Amino acid sequence: MTKTTELRQKDVTGLEAEIKSLQKAHFGLRMQKATQQLANTNTLRTTRRDIARAKTILAEKQAAK
Repeated sequence: MTKTTELRQKDVTGLEAEIKSLQKAHFGLRMQKATQQLANTNTLRTTRRDIARAKTILAEKQAAK
């Protein structure tokens, strides 16, 4: 889980890269769930929320420009 303070320290390009990597991880987890290889389905929820958290901070930074 990525902490909010860590995300706030990153710049806009760093946040975009973080969002992209989280989305790739989430896609991989969804594929594992579809093929029934995912034991802990709670990780889907946490990655989805991490993506939302990063997108929110990104929007705040872009609005502050």
